[in-house]
Amino acid sequence: MANYPQLDDCSGVWTLKQVNDAVMGGYWRNHSSRGIFSGGDTGSAINVIDFVTLASAGNASDFGDMTGTRKHQSAISSHTRHIHLAGGTPSITNVMDYVTIMTQGNAADFGDISANTNFVTGASNSIRGLRMGGATPSVVNIIEYVTMASVGNTTDFGNLTQSVQEPQSVVSPTRAIRCGGSTGSYVNTMDSVQIMTTGNAVDFGDLAYAVGTTGGNNSSSTIGFVSGGYDGSGYINYIQKVEMTSQGNAIDFGDLTSARGYTCNASNSVRSLTAGGNTGSKVNTIDFAIFANGGTAVDFGDINNSVAGPSGGSNAHGGLNDGYQGTKPSHVSGAGRGFIGGGEYSPGQQVDMIHIPTLGNAIDFGDLPVQHYGTGACSNGTRGVWGGNTNKAVNMSSLEFQSLGNGADFGDLTVGRQRIGSHSSTTRGVFAGGQAGSAPNYDEYDTIDYITIASAGDAADFGDLTVQRWFVAPGGSSTRGVFGSGVSNPAGYSNVIDYITVASTGDATDFGDLLAATGYTAGCSSSVRQVFGGGYTPSAVNVMQYVTIASTGNATDFGDLLDTTAYATGTSNNTRGIFAGDLNPSSTNVIQYITIASTGNSADFGDLSNAGHSHGTTSDSHGGLQG
Repeated sequence: MANYPQLDDCSGVWTLKQVNDAVMGGYWRNHSSRGIFSGGDTGSAINVIDFVTLASAGNASDFGDMTGTRKHQSAISSHTRHIHLAGGTPSITNVMDYVTIMTQGNAADFGDISANTNFVTGASNSIRGLRMGGATPSVVNIIEYVTMASVGNTTDFGNLTQSVQEPQSVVSPTRAIRCGGSTGSYVNTMDSVQIMTTGNAVDFGDLAYAVGTTGGNNSSSTIGFVSGGYDGSGYINYIQKVEMTSQGNAIDFGDLTSARGYTCNASNSVRSLTAGGNTGSKVNTIDFAIFANGGTAVDFGDINNSVAGPSGGSNAHGGLNDGYQGTKPSHVSGAGRGFIGGGEYSPGQQVDMIHIPTLGNAIDFGDLPVQHYGTGACSNGTRGVWGGNTNKAVNMSSLEFQSLGNGADFGDLTVGRQRIGSHSSTTRGVFAGGQAGSAPNYDEYDTIDYITIASAGDAADFGDLTVQRWFVAPGGSSTRGVFGSGVSNPAGYSNVIDYITVASTGDATDFGDLLAATGYTAGCSSSVRQVFGGGYTPSAVNVMQYVTIASTGNATDFGDLLDTTAYATGTSNNTRGIFAGDLNPSSTNVIQYITIASTGNSADFGDLSNAGHSHGTTSDSHGGLQG
């Protein structure tokens, strides 16, 4: 047996890190994953459910029956459940029913959507499923959601940018994209929503061809296919490729074996299946195409009926992290989640979440138990801790990263203060410097506290910075914490860079100097390099500068931020650095990013929902958690 990962069949001995990388990176394979094809029109509506094993080719087998005959419905799937959404019986219905994917048997009632609807599309991750658009019989722009693990009726989510029927959907674990459809004529527009939020869709880009009557949930975690369909004048065989990680237009990628519409789809991380449909006559064909390859699809086998307008799905589509099954946490340390909490010009308790490896707007994750302004934040990969708050009090709050939700009280700092710098390893968090009192003569601190992140409790004294100051820009590696810049009375800025050894206690040591004395600067780091961004010198600047963490010495120019930026905060994974917020009201919701290993200017990442400045910002994969 091979002793390394075999990506063609998942054999060999895998380390936990390799499993995590494969799951989160989109190339985990599971041969037991199933595709489900249900209902449709053979001349009249049917209730038949078929299934296939996605990793192998062959004809479909009988699974069971839906609760009633239906056509032109859609479906959503989790790792365990496949749920059918409404459709024609032939009269339109609002019924949802479900099956357990890895068993065989008849469907059971799940609940109802808000109105009798057909020609909808569905998209889902492992937690939540969305119904988008459809005809009631008038064309609608409605988005609703259900929680996949519990039965019940749909809940309002928001609206598409236009009323549309017969669309397709593609989906990643975080994003659902509505593709094409008919508003009375066929369109090439695409909308997207963040699945775990609620709100209206935003424009994503355009398809290469206006089309409808295609399937749904047809994607890996990064690539979606819009396969075939009807463009208003005839059926087409084009496969259009959608890159889901950033907004943009689709491209022509390949062809089905025949031009057809009213198909359905099932997918895993490697292949897309397109089943059934109408070529002018109803067919039982199943094609498959490879997400990575492009080109012409090839024959997979046949479903049990020649049928148009069935629904399809799988327990391995792109919204489910590509088919990983079994006991699976909703969050894996190192996945790239960034957390931006508290701050000014905001509720002061809200925490936004971003996915650092991709681009896009932040989503609301939950609330901290108290207001945190000018707070430091650190994490061990699964838990974040915020220290310091608006009232310059001693409060620390913690937040668990595994699922959306609110934080809890953690303990107290040794001294109440705000505008604190923080860094952490996988075991220990440190909070450095800070400010208390009132303007213009603030109390300023050189205090460094430390905590054990895995256990709640009060902080203990670590040592002192070399200079009393607040709003130091933090970062570092798993062994060394680095703190640069800062502000001290009376509004004097600092060029000092200090460092500590995280696993020990003791006073900080001089590291070197910044390019200029700077305050209200943000910091982020990989395990190798720390970058300082923006601040006052005394006017606001857009300068970024960096140091190599394992050595000592003065900073070097890195590049420029999008604009002059102050009071921002930073975080990172081991590749990409993030700067969030700004004192300037015109850019207070801006998130920008850099590639830490190279030098150059920042680029736009997306927007905060929790706009403001002086947030506490951390991640599950910053430089202190690597190596």
